[in-house]
Amino acid sequence: MSPSSSPSCKRVATSLPSPVQAYLQRLESIPTFRGSDGLWLNYTLSDLATPRAFRKNPSKVWQFYHYRREIAGKALPNPAHIALALFSQPDQRKEIAPDAEFTLITQNVDGLSVLCSQMLFPSTDPPIIEMHGRLFETLCTQCGDRMPNRDSPICPALAGTEELVKSHAKERQIPLEDLPRCQKCRGLLRPGVVWFEESILHDEEISELVDQADVALVIGTSSQVAPANLFAHSVAERKGTVAVFNTEPQGIGSAHFYFPGPCEQTLPTVLLGKEPDKMNDVLQQD
Repeated sequence: MSPSSSPSCKRVATSLPSPVQAYLQRLESIPTFRGSDGLWLNYTLSDLATPRAFRKNPSKVWQFYHYRREIAGKALPNPAHIALALFSQPDQRKEIAPDAEFTLITQNVDGLSVLCSQMLFPSTDPPIIEMHGRLFETLCTQCGDRMPNRDSPICPALAGTEELVKSHAKERQIPLEDLPRCQKCRGLLRPGVVWFEESILHDEEISELVDQADVALVIGTSSQVAPANLFAHSVAERKGTVAVFNTEPQGIGSAHFYFPGPCEQTLPTVLLGKEPDKMNDVLQQD
């Protein structure tokens, strides 16, 4: 079946039985890894995002992730985050999918989906699974302690190195003892993200949710990284409905609906029937 690219939101919204899964990757002003503006066009995966890379050159890896932290730390939720946060609330779905359950499974590590939900609904626990970890968490390589950390910079030695990464200049050689350290055991910290060659977080919970899902909304992803690129196919194989929101026609092989364009423009209209330009007003009101 060729996926429909109709702009109408009713065909998707009225077919959202329980539960619904959404997979969000693309963020406004934050480059993805594998899209047309992806970070991997300028950097080598094996040098930056594997356990072996960190063991080989933790200084280089930390400078890259410091750069990412600095970008993400200045970002705010966009209309796509707001639309999903609103859609996650049962009272927002009662007219179009009153019996639906909703879980957002995100590959993003910037925390903007959680931040948006907390800003809009501070007293609720958002139904969000961050399968690739969190950029603003650290993991101790010695004692395994995982802690939130939004310090900017995370350690003095990394200050200013984001400009080197941004300009693709030669990175600094930062001594090991000057890199981020665990407050409990003084062990070397690493970014709290899932790297290639590592297992995703919450894999059993995600597998169960995907197996139960009747509808998958695939949002702004290149669909090139396993296992996330298999989720929509799994839903479609069980006669579920798949809708893809993306600027590029990637990952639409299993799709019944395809909504081309930036997801911050398409999601508010399709999910909520709202104008994208009005979505930021929701955050300002709160």
